[in-house]
Amino acid sequence: MLLTVALFVVGLVLICLGGDRLVDAAVAIAKKIGIPEIVVGATIVSLGTTLPEILVSTTAVFDGSAAIAAGNAFGSIICNTALIAGLTQTLRPTRKVETKPLLWRAGIFFGVIVLLEIVGLVAGEFNRLVGVLLLAVFVVYAVLNIVRAGSEGEEQEEEEDHSDTSLPKQFVILVVCAALLYVGANLLVDNGILIAEAVGVPERVIAVTFIALGTSLPELVTSIMSMIKGFANVGFGNILGANILNLLAVIGIPAAFRGIPLEASTCMTDIPLATLVMAILIVPILFRKKASRLQGLVLLAIYAAYCVVSFI
Repeated sequence: MLLTVALFVVGLVLICLGGDRLVDAAVAIAKKIGIPEIVVGATIVSLGTTLPEILVSTTAVFDGSAAIAAGNAFGSIICNTALIAGLTQTLRPTRKVETKPLLWRAGIFFGVIVLLEIVGLVAGEFNRLVGVLLLAVFVVYAVLNIVRAGSEGEEQEEEEDHSDTSLPKQFVILVVCAALLYVGANLLVDNGILIAEAVGVPERVIAVTFIALGTSLPELVTSIMSMIKGFANVGFGNILGANILNLLAVIGIPAAFRGIPLEASTCMTDIPLATLVMAILIVPILFRKKASRLQGLVLLAIYAAYCVVSFI
């Protein structure tokens, strides 16, 4: 048990170090290229912080633990939104959110998650066809990010950085930091699962709580560091991008390989709740162009209730 605790602490340190430098590199790239911070957060940063979810879900399916794959994806969305966004918006609500890059990404998220809910209720699984379709949408999403980056950058063209910042160096830092986040999250998740299994917690509950929280720690650290450093839009964009990737890649990749059978609670509880918390976070911002502390408090209350109900 002492070794388990030690590895847990090592994982936490790696995540903190990786998240700190990840934010700095992302902001440097945003200023150098001249695109909004929210775009960098929703693309480069979110891809790095979502790697733990992708690898955990894919590995779980091949190991015969399919409930973990779906639970991890939707549990991570709930954790990202209700806990992480709820915490950061309660402490320091995001101001001056760029709605142009937010609107179409929100459309993709809600369109895909509603479709997955319908498929889940009708078929009771995400089969290989669903996985292939999700990966096709992922390709479209990636292309749209590249194509629209220029036009979205016009909103803050005046903030373009003409300093001697080295883009290759910043991208290398991003890769290294993403690796630190992945290793750190794995250490936390692996040891957290050992503890959970020792006290007899069911597989799905482990997935939507321990694993989802563990694989979402990169998003948590990145969002908190973004808030502390005054780059709240990076953290907000990271949450949005990570949630989209949870649907398209975290579910899409394992589903395309083997399919993912679903438990009834996934369609009846996890997917509707993931949709609800994202609506609470996104919809008011689309109208007001800023978040509020009330949104954060509501999201935190929902996450607390969700954890209690999951364990009961």
